[in-house]
Amino acid sequence: MRSNPLDIVAAIGLAIGGALGLAGTFVGSDALRETLWTIDGVALVVATALLTMKYQRLGNDCVAAGFLTFLAGESLLLAGNAAGLEASVPSYVGGISLWAAALVLISTPKTFALWMRLTAVVAAALFVVSAGLIIWGTPLLPTSSPLPAAGYPFLLLTFIGWIWTLLKSD
Repeated sequence: MRSNPLDIVAAIGLAIGGALGLAGTFVGSDALRETLWTIDGVALVVATALLTMKYQRLGNDCVAAGFLTFLAGESLLLAGNAAGLEASVPSYVGGISLWAAALVLISTPKTFALWMRLTAVVAAALFVVSAGLIIWGTPLLPTSSPLPAAGYPFLLLTFIGWIWTLLKSD
């Protein structure tokens, strides 16, 4: 059986979002980083909007709500992106906090394989810790290491799992 065309679009959005989001973390140029993160953010908003609709139609309200929450978080990240790293921190904290909530919502039901749910929960925990540190005064940027950067590989692994789930044969 062939994948639904909208599943393919969602998978492409997740792939673009994951690849360009990670790439943006490592580039030195502010303009290039903001460009990559803008494309990444739009791709993830489209992908998570489609996934919201897919899982809502399937009757999986918790997963649908999770993808909708991820969309809201990604929208906050997009809103702050053009302001530059330092000025984007308030919207970044809101965005990764919503990402964390979304990842927990998506991972609570047994919709996805256990390894995907575990990578999502690890990413969520790292994003919550990062947001908490920033709120309590630690001067972290979206590109800071080890936090919040440690959460990105786990988020990327989760995206890979979601892509695999969307594209595998029924």
